[in-house]
Amino acid sequence: MTTTASRPAAPAPQKNARRLFRELEHPHEIVSNLTPNWFASIMGTGIVANAAASLPMQFPGLRVFGTVVWAIASIVLVALTVATVLHWVLYRETAKKHHLNPVISHFYGAPAMAFLTVGAGTLLLGKDVIGLPAAIGVDWVLWSLGTAMGLVTAISIPFLTFTRHDTKPDSAFGGWLMPIVPPMVSASTGALLLPYTPAGQARETLFWSCYAMFGLALVASLIVITLIWARLTQHKIGAAAMVPTLWIVLGPLGQSITAVNLLGGNAHLVVPPALANMLLTFGLIYGIPVLGFALMWTALALMITIRTAREKLPFSLTWWSFTFPVGTCVTGLSGLALHTGLVALQVLACVYYAGLLAAWITVAIRTFHGSVIRGTLLVAPRVTA
Repeated sequence: MTTTASRPAAPAPQKNARRLFRELEHPHEIVSNLTPNWFASIMGTGIVANAAASLPMQFPGLRVFGTVVWAIASIVLVALTVATVLHWVLYRETAKKHHLNPVISHFYGAPAMAFLTVGAGTLLLGKDVIGLPAAIGVDWVLWSLGTAMGLVTAISIPFLTFTRHDTKPDSAFGGWLMPIVPPMVSASTGALLLPYTPAGQARETLFWSCYAMFGLALVASLIVITLIWARLTQHKIGAAAMVPTLWIVLGPLGQSITAVNLLGGNAHLVVPPALANMLLTFGLIYGIPVLGFALMWTALALMITIRTAREKLPFSLTWWSFTFPVGTCVTGLSGLALHTGLVALQVLACVYYAGLLAAWITVAIRTFHGSVIRGTLLVAPRVTA
């Protein structure tokens, strides 16, 4: 009997030898499951730049840093917009189902706010790079697109929630604010365009439209915040992955303070001096009390986040909720500090900005690693309401 030596088993082929997107089997998966909540990364990045431009205590290099961050947000906005178009073209059936998901659908407000945030950054910081005339033109385009999209989401997503989505008593979460907050962002960023709008009917229409959008978003947000409070009271914190969305409550609070102070500060361009002074005063009468609630909610959200993190707080795109809402508090505090001259508000704005920076750096690094390096964030999401 003859024997033959057994051949050693061939090494198993590697799944993927790419340096980037190495967990994806095929490159097309980059856009196959793209959801609108990805635009929250642009919101969170853009607000870092915008808050730097308006911070009451300016430090050496801060404006340069803000300009670089604005450029990053602009590049990501272009890339994500192109990727979203490809997603709709190549995976239309998947894209058409997003609006029926009771969680993902609410994040359709993120693209609108991303356009508005980058547009405002272009006017505040981008003008140093591309010049003021070009910055005004870019901001008008992005503001118009973002405002149109935001008004659509503010009406259509609640309509879907009322008629199509399957919701339960414990379904309310911070993401419910996402589709209704964009008009508030339009109000604050529209105020920045008032000095560059022709005097007369055009400027007056923009001015009062911003106040109307402020009211639209404010009343709707108060209703949703009440629902979130009731859910926390009756059903407790819920899934750990959704805890970061509690920070979204700061979004309409900080953004509304920002809006009334920017509009009040520019009211003299539109209305008689007496009314302008009243609107400027309204910014303080409204802003300071709302700031008190924002400070309380910051403490509550921070304690809940720390408590959850001690057990387990898995990373996901919801972590971007730690950025944009905090940034709106920075811009709101900056407006209040400007109109009151209080050093305490200046210091508090810097404290919030330090927290914003820490959150943004952490989330941006983990998002880059999970999407561009590994690609795990690009697979089909598993979302629990």
